[in-house]
Parts: sequence; C-alpha cells; structure tokens
Amino acid sequence: MVLIKLNPTVGAMDAAASSKHSAVLHRHLDTTFLNMVRSEGNFLILENGRKIFDASGGAAVGCLGWGDQRVAQAVTNQVLAAPYCATIFYTTRVQEELCRDLVQSTNGAMARAYIVNSGSEAMEAAVKLARQYFLEIDQPQRTRFISRKQSYHGITLGALAVGGHEVRRAKFEPLLTKNVSRVSPCNAFRGKVPGESDEEYAERLAKELDEEFQRVGPENVCAFVAEPIVGAALGCVPAVKGYFKAVRDVCDKYGALLILDEVMCGMGRSGTLHAWEQEGIVPDIQTIGKALGGGYQPVAGLLAGHRVVNALEKGTSVFVHGHTYQGHPAGCAAALEVQRIVREENLLSNVRAMGDLLSSRLREMLASHPNVGDIRGRGLFWGIEFVADKGKMVPFPSEDHVCMEICQLGLTDKYGINVYPGGGSVDGNSGDHIIISPAFNVSREDVEWIAATVGRLVSDYFAAKAGAQ
Repeated sequence: MVLIKLNPTVGAMDAAASSKHSAVLHRHLDTTFLNMVRSEGNFLILENGRKIFDASGGAAVGCLGWGDQRVAQAVTNQVLAAPYCATIFYTTRVQEELCRDLVQSTNGAMARAYIVNSGSEAMEAAVKLARQYFLEIDQPQRTRFISRKQSYHGITLGALAVGGHEVRRAKFEPLLTKNVSRVSPCNAFRGKVPGESDEEYAERLAKELDEEFQRVGPENVCAFVAEPIVGAALGCVPAVKGYFKAVRDVCDKYGALLILDEVMCGMGRSGTLHAWEQEGIVPDIQTIGKALGGGYQPVAGLLAGHRVVNALEKGTSVFVHGHTYQGHPAGCAAALEVQRIVREENLLSNVRAMGDLLSSRLREMLASHPNVGDIRGRGLFWGIEFVADKGKMVPFPSEDHVCMEICQLGLTDKYGINVYPGGGSVDGNSGDHIIISPAFNVSREDVEWIAATVGRLVSDYFAAKAGAQ
C-alpha cells in the first residue's frame, strides 16, 4: 500500500478506464490503473498485450510465479468437492493436512495452526491469543504490548495499533488502543553508532527493550512484537546477529510472549521456511501469509507454540475468536499445494543461491551510486534505500515520492519491470526504498536481467531528477 497521489498519465493507454469512471473504491480515486488481464510465469500481461516482469511478486506474495496449473487444479478440485466449511461445526481434510504440514515444518517447535485470509487477520488473532493466554494462566493484568518504531503489522485497527508506521496510523490514531509502546528497530544502517560492533548494538537495543518493560511494568506486558526481517516499513532490514536471542531473553525474564510477524519475510522468502530458524530462537506465536499460498488464494495464518496451546487446553479450551471464512477450503488447498511444490522441488535451495546472486549483482550495479544508501536483505527479499546525501544519510523529502516514481518508471516500456515501493523508513514519514522479491523458482538468467534492469532504472531516474533541478 502506497499512500501518495499517483501520476494519472502513467500507463494510461494500458487501462480500460480511469478510476474516476470505475465502480471500484480504488486505493486512489483520481488516477488510472494498468489493466492486467492475465499473468504467466514471471510476467504480468496488460490489456494491450504488453508484458511486465514481476520482480517483486506483488507485495512479496508470488513464490511460484503465475499460472501454475497444479495449484489452480488443486483449488478447482477443492471448490468442486467442498467450497466452504462452517468451522463452528465442521473441519475439512485439507485444513487438517495444511495445519499438520505447517506444524511439522517447525520440527516440533510449534503446536497448532490457525488459518485466516490475510496477514492483518493473522495479527489480530495473534494479539487476541496472547491476551487470552494470560487470562488462562490467571494473569489478567497483562494488557500491554511492546513493538518497534518503523514497523508494520497490518492495516486493521488492532494490527495497526501494534505497528509503528506513522503515515498509516495518522488518520486513525484516535481509534487505536493506547496500551502499545514502541522501541527502536534493529536497523544497522541507521541505528548503529560509529565504532559500535553488532554485539554491542544488539545489547544496547535489548537494554532499551528491558527498560521499556520496566517503565510500563513488566507484569503488565503480554508480548513483544517484531518482524525478523522488516519488510514494507523499512525495506528488507534483517536484525544483526544476536539481537533476537537477546530480546527472547528479555521476554523470558519477564514472562512475556514473543510474537514474530513473518507475513512478508516468512514461508521461504528469506531462504529458510521460517525466518526465525536463522536467528536461533523460537517464537511463542508466529504469523504467516503471502508466500504461504503464493497469491493463488487469499490465505494467511498463525502458528502457536506449546506454551500457549497447553495453557488453552488446560484452561477453557476455547479460543474466543473466529471468522466466517477461517480455514477456507480453497485457501487451504492452494497453500497445501504451494508448500508441497516448494518442498518437493527443493525451491529453498534456489532461494538461497539466487538470493546470493541477486545481492551481489545489485551491489555491483548500485553500491557506489550517490543516491543509494544501503542494499540489504536475505534470500530473495532485498531492499534498496535511497538518500539525497550519501555522506550524511539524508533522505529525500517525502513530498518527492521518490520510491513511487521509481516504481512507476519501471512500469514503462523502456524497463518493463515491477518492483515494490515503500516509504517512511527513516522516521515513519521520510525515507524511500524499493523491494525486489521475485519468485522462488527464478532462474539465473532472470536474476541477471532483474539486477541489470534495476540498476539501469535507478541510474536513469536519478540522472533525470538531477537534470530537472
């Protein structure tokens, strides 16, 4: 989601109609959107036949590319067999198999899974489950959450409240719960002080988190919420080594839960199925989405650890939450087939290999560019942050809309590439980045083309911007 006014002239010939003449309540009501009629492999195909290479998988959603007949057939078969399940009375084989598959993928670390339709829904469920856990163990005073600045955990009110994306919060601030406080993100590019080691930086951030627990009363905190690799809000920023072990220790010290949001960075995107596997820790609750179903159906979920599930089983045994479409059979079928393909085709090894190639090529192309501040990420999840002054790390003014203008330029015939924009990476308002997150089965040739095209796109954009000043 990008909260700026789009250029109404970009791609006008590819669209059926301006949104002003549409019955759709679009994200922006005064612009023209490209009319996509189909998608094949890595390409999005517009109404006039023009192809755009999807180098971001939408919002890091597409993990198999588009048009996989195996997934489409699995969904079709499920819709014909049982398109809907009222989960108050029934379950389905496909939901049971998916949840078993997800639990087993954690090597016994997690106990049960809960399937919903979006990452925001998953985070709402995580927040409520964390609260109910403490009711089950007779600690009703725990009502607070701690998260991080420049974070994003979803757009619904509960999820928005635990996030720290200032632009997305601003209009709804009076409606958001006030029992959430935020600490600094783990962003080595902007957070480390000169001469500070990664270990010292992690220790300093853990101390800040500990002090926040003490400030609000450690007995009042339900959970600390964080993304292992910060996606939309910061642009693919991984934590320094040792950070998550340190925050896990702080949570354990005060009896709070650790909720990891892996909606964007998880399900293989970072090179392991679960991003926390690379951190040497296990969360109490984990949210998943996007690459879970690869965009073939709206599906997301929550994984709950044994500590949480045991308390529920020994207590009321009822999770006081639910959706009409939770555990939707078609969504479960899509996710089950996508995950089978990822596993059987050993695509995570390709994510790691092609991720290494992508990172090295992007750095070769752009590391020395005067307007590229940082290139960071893991697996096939890479972000490029832009700066107006590289020496001082000064961002562009937010009104310049740098990230969106780069992405719009990428959609033109000259480049034909889709990358994902993000803003607010410096302070929640200013700061521009783009995300490159292609499909897990991307080829070496594709990665070479992506890196070369992104390099050309960024260089051309800033050359034109400098010439216009």
